[in-house]
Amino acid sequence: MKLQRLVRRVCEGFIALCLLVMLVVIFVNVVLRYGWGTGILISEELARLLFVWLVSISAAMAFHEGKHLGFDMLTSRLQGRPALVMWWVSRGLMALVLYYLITGAWEQVLMGLNSRSPVMGYPLALTAGGIFAMGVSMAVLLALQAWAALRAGGLPDTEAPSHDSAQEEQT
Repeated sequence: MKLQRLVRRVCEGFIALCLLVMLVVIFVNVVLRYGWGTGILISEELARLLFVWLVSISAAMAFHEGKHLGFDMLTSRLQGRPALVMWWVSRGLMALVLYYLITGAWEQVLMGLNSRSPVMGYPLALTAGGIFAMGVSMAVLLALQAWAALRAGGLPDTEAPSHDSAQEEQT
């Protein structure tokens, strides 16, 4: 649990740092453009790179917390064996999508090693690296969820559908 908290704090700190740098660079660039007719050349590339990493880390954190976008209109009403089967089917589909995401991002990383951004000159592999890191993180979390389900002999406690919680959210 200490490692989990540490990783969460590091991710939150990195997200906050990305937001701060993006805010400062873009604000200063806007002021310079409107006030003096000039600007910071690297602002657009830097903001884009930081935004990709910010979104990637945030998506992995949301997946870990079970807050990622999901559609459970059918599965939330299932109980017992059908719920378990659908849980495994959904995890299998997630694994397939993550496989394609990871392999595609890895190809982009390899191609980006020899390509440089036009202004800052950083390897474009850094941008694709954010997507790759997100995919790998989600795949590890998905494997941990599957392991927890196997050890529990059913749905993990955090994933068990509950009609009461769905009704409480509607009120």
